[in-house]
Amino acid sequence: MEDVKQLTVNAIRVLSAEAIQKAKSGHPGMPLGAAPIGYSIFTNMVFNPKDTAFDNRDRFVLSAGHASMLDYSLYYLFGFGLKKEDIMNFRQLGAKTAGHPEYGVCPGVETSTGPLGQGVANAVGMAIAENYLANKFNKDGFNIVDHYTYALCGDGCMQEGIENEAASLAGSLKLGKLILFYDDNDITIEGNTDITFTEDVGRRHEALGWQVIKVKDANDIGALNRAIKKAKAETEKPSLIIVKSEIGYGSPLQGSASCHGAPLGEENLAILKKNLGWTAEPFDVPEEVFKHCKKFGNKGKKAEKAWKALFAAYAEKYPELAKEYETWKARKLPDLANIDELWSFEKDDASRGYGATVLNKLANYVPFLIGGSADLAPANKSNIKARGSYSATDKSGSNMHFGIREHAMAAICNGIYLHGGLLPYCATFAVFSDYMKNAMRMSAIMELPITYILTHDSIGVGEDGPTHQPIEHLAGLRTMPNMRVYRPADGRETTAAWISAITGKNPACLFLSRQTLPMLDGSGKDAFKGGYVLADSAKKTPDVILIATGSEVNLAVKAKAELIKDGIDARVVSMPCIEDFESQSAKYKESVLPKSVRARVAVEAGATATWYKYVGLDGKVVGIDTFGASAPAGKLFEKYGFTVDKVV
Repeated sequence: MEDVKQLTVNAIRVLSAEAIQKAKSGHPGMPLGAAPIGYSIFTNMVFNPKDTAFDNRDRFVLSAGHASMLDYSLYYLFGFGLKKEDIMNFRQLGAKTAGHPEYGVCPGVETSTGPLGQGVANAVGMAIAENYLANKFNKDGFNIVDHYTYALCGDGCMQEGIENEAASLAGSLKLGKLILFYDDNDITIEGNTDITFTEDVGRRHEALGWQVIKVKDANDIGALNRAIKKAKAETEKPSLIIVKSEIGYGSPLQGSASCHGAPLGEENLAILKKNLGWTAEPFDVPEEVFKHCKKFGNKGKKAEKAWKALFAAYAEKYPELAKEYETWKARKLPDLANIDELWSFEKDDASRGYGATVLNKLANYVPFLIGGSADLAPANKSNIKARGSYSATDKSGSNMHFGIREHAMAAICNGIYLHGGLLPYCATFAVFSDYMKNAMRMSAIMELPITYILTHDSIGVGEDGPTHQPIEHLAGLRTMPNMRVYRPADGRETTAAWISAITGKNPACLFLSRQTLPMLDGSGKDAFKGGYVLADSAKKTPDVILIATGSEVNLAVKAKAELIKDGIDARVVSMPCIEDFESQSAKYKESVLPKSVRARVAVEAGATATWYKYVGLDGKVVGIDTFGASAPAGKLFEKYGFTVDKVV
C-alpha cells in the first residue's frame, strides 16, 4: 500500500512536469513539491467524481492557481473525467486544462484561481456558506449540510494582503471546517523569500484565531493525514497546516527559483524520472495508480448514496424544510418584476435610500439573500432590518459584517455564491471599488451574479473631498467584460436595477447617490431595457437628444423645459445601464436614439470616456475628467458645470 501511495504521488509529479514541458509553459516547481499534499487532501476528501455537483461534497480550492497542473493531475488520476489528451493539451486553445484553473471549464474546479490570495478568500466564503446553511437546515441529527472546505496556497498567497483580510475574518467567525494548507517552500519568482518575507506565518494566524499545525516534511504522508485529522477535531477554529516542502522536488532544479515558472527542460525532466524511478512512457500511468485512486471515488459514491437516503428521511420528517432547501439550492426566484410593492415609494430619497427600501422588500421574497458591507452599512443602507447579523455566536443572521476588508469581502462573496444555496451581495463606497477590483473581475470572468452596492456615487459626496469622490469608476467598470453597471435616477429605476442584478447571469454594480433624487414622471419598468425615453419630444424626430444617468437625469429634464422656451424640441433618454441597453434589438435602440438625430448631449457626473459612443462627433458630454474638491455637494455641481445652463 505504501508503494502505491508513493507511485501515485510520483505520477502527479511526472504528469505535471511532462504537460508543462510539452506546453513549453507553466509552473512545475509547486506541483513537484506539493504533490503529496494534493494526494493527502484528495484521499481525505469526500467527493464523487461522477457527480461533481454532489451537494454535500467537500470543496477544494487551489489558491496558488499557477500550480494548475497539480489540480489537473489530481482530477485525471481520481477519475473526474479528464482524459490523457486533456493533460497533453495543457495550456492550449480550447483545452479544459487552461493555464490557471477555470470554473466551468475543467470538471471538479470549484473556482477560477490565479490572482494570488483570491482562492483563500473564496474558500472562506465557501466555509461561511456551509456554516450558515448547516445552521439553517440541520435538525435533530439530520446533518444534510456537513462538509469541509480545503484550500492550498503558497508563499505568494501568504504575502498578499487579501489572505490576511480573509484569514482575520475566518478566525473571528470561528470557521472550524475550513482547512488551509500552506506549501512553505521558501521560494518565489525572484528567489528565496528571506529577501522580503521573514514573518512567522504560524504565529500570525494563531493571533488571528486559527489552529496552526506544522508538518516538517511534505513527503511524510502519514504526518499529513494526522494533520488533517487534527484539523477536523478542532471545531472552533479554522486550521492552517504549514508544510515544509522543496520546490521542484526530485529534479536537478530542486530548491531553486528557476523551476518556479518555467519548464524543467528535456534533460532535467529525464533526470527527474530517473530520480523517481519512473519508467512509464510519456503521459502513461500504471494501471495500479488508477485502481488505487478509484477507491476514493467509490467511497464518495457511497457517501452520496448515503446522503440521498438521509435527505429522503429528512424530507419525510421535515417536508417544508426539505422543500425550502431545494428552493435555496436552486436559488429559485419569484416573478419579482410583477410584485407591485417593489415599485412603490413613500417619499423622495437618495438612491441609496431607495436601494435600502427595495432590498428590505426583496428580502421578504428572497430568503436566501445574504450580504453586508465593509463596515459602512449605515452609510450604504445595506442592512436587512428584519434579519439579524451573522457572527460566531449567531449563525442565523444574514447581515454580514465583513469589517474594513473590501478586497476579501468581494472574494468571499464569490466563494459564498460558488458554494451554492445563497445569493450574496456586498457594499462599500463607490470609490473603494478599487480595493475590490480584482475580485470583481473574477466575478465577471466566472459570470457570477454578485451584486455590488456602491454608494456615494459622484462628487455629490461633497465635503469628504477627492479621495472619496469617484470620477473614473463608472467608466472603468463599464469597460470590464461581463460587468453590468447601473446608475438609477429614482426609486423605480433602482427597483429595476436591483431586480436585474439578482436575476441576471453576470455581476452587477449599483451606483447609488448620497443626495436626494426626486421620483420622475415616466420612470418604471422600461428601465429594464437599460435605456429608454423618459420624456419625449413633441415631434416624432426630436431636435436634440439629452442622455443622462442617476442624479443628472432630473437635470436633463429641467434642461428640456428650458430648451422648449428657446423653441428647441428635446427628448430625454435615461440610461441607467449601458450594458442592458446594448443587449436590446437594433430596432429598439434606433427608436430611442435615432441615427438621424446627431445633436446629442450626454450628462453624467463622472468621466466622459464611455459617452462618445452615443453622442458621436457632433455631440457633447457634460462630465468631469478631473478630481473633485472638498465642498458642499451643491457648490461642487455648480463648479464643475452640472447645471441647467451648461446642458442648455
